[in-house]
Amino acid sequence: MLLTYQFKLNPTPEQVIILETWGELLRRHWNYALGERLDWLMRTRSRIDRCSLVSEPIGEIPEKADYYTQASDLKRTKELFPDYKNIYADCQQQNLMRLDKAWKRWLTPDKKGKKGGKPRFKKRGDISSFTFPRVNSPKAGAHLVSNILKLSKIGEVEVILHRPIPDGFEIKQATILSKADGWYVSFSLEDKTVPDSLSVDEIKSATGIDVGLEKFLTTADGESIEVPQYYRKAQSKLARIQRQLARKVKGSKNYQKQSNKVARLHLHVARQRKEFHYHVAHWLVNSYDLIVFENLNIRGLARTRLAKSILDVAWSAFLQIMQAVAVKRGKLTLGVDPRGTSINCSSCGERVEKTLFIRVHSCSCGLVIDRDWNSALNLLKRGSVGLPISGCGGLDNSQPVKQQVSFVNLRCSRYIACN
Repeated sequence: MLLTYQFKLNPTPEQVIILETWGELLRRHWNYALGERLDWLMRTRSRIDRCSLVSEPIGEIPEKADYYTQASDLKRTKELFPDYKNIYADCQQQNLMRLDKAWKRWLTPDKKGKKGGKPRFKKRGDISSFTFPRVNSPKAGAHLVSNILKLSKIGEVEVILHRPIPDGFEIKQATILSKADGWYVSFSLEDKTVPDSLSVDEIKSATGIDVGLEKFLTTADGESIEVPQYYRKAQSKLARIQRQLARKVKGSKNYQKQSNKVARLHLHVARQRKEFHYHVAHWLVNSYDLIVFENLNIRGLARTRLAKSILDVAWSAFLQIMQAVAVKRGKLTLGVDPRGTSINCSSCGERVEKTLFIRVHSCSCGLVIDRDWNSALNLLKRGSVGLPISGCGGLDNSQPVKQQVSFVNLRCSRYIACN
């Protein structure tokens, strides 16, 4: 299992210039290599029996450009452009590997028949990261000794280790990347001691979670978590600093400073959201052995009028984090079809048609609960078929039913409050 630990770097001003120069040279090399591939593609796709009225490539058809041919040309590139001799060779090869993966995603469909977008030419500043594929090995370009990262052709850079690297983990590679507030290093760590997932007989507790916009999620136990709306709360400040940016002369020093302020605010919002997701994921994994969630078409929902709110809660990112945390803890997650979960009654199964504005599920069998709570119970029913778990059959109508009011004890309680 691979984990990623990210730490902030404290490079000297001279090292910052070297890092920025590497990024610019790798950007130019990316554009040249992409141009070679597109030129070959255009020339080999021309019809042999007719010519276009607009334009037609002429001249000798070049050889097919792929990773191996372009990697072998690195030696010639360094002869023509001596600046590339100052870049560690593995970083240049990794840059070509990224392009090769993007190229194959565009031309070769995956198992579902979908293709990626066309690789684009990079503008200045677009490539802000490069990778050292080997760390702490005899021929590696990166060595981590205590809190000092020794990089080939760059020198020793201080690493702010805000948390220790766990014992027994092997550092596979290091990626140097630039963000709005400085330079960072991401270590890919391999852990071979991942706990085995629970068997069916070992599952003692399970829940279904229904995600939404009014509440971030609601569990089958009736507990709900408020939507933090980090982007919505930062909108007024973001609009103000963007208006200030629009008044600056594009390309000037003041423009760059103001642009950095905008980027820092977006970075702050993203970090707030990610921390919130991890808090909720750890709370769920600590509380349940099996978590059933709904397989939503989030990309399609993000094209509706509610796009801003859906992107603000970031359901897809949360579900990925929750599944990763569950794997690390040996717990289980299961995605099920969400169709009908908010309409069908969790007690008797009868269809109760209602619009999105109706937030209470009221059935003729006597069940009156919150709409999201009913949906979470239906998700739990679908995901727990055949499991020896008590309490998955719905609610007891003989008892007074109302949504539970409680608080979730988390490390940072200001982020989560249950209704």
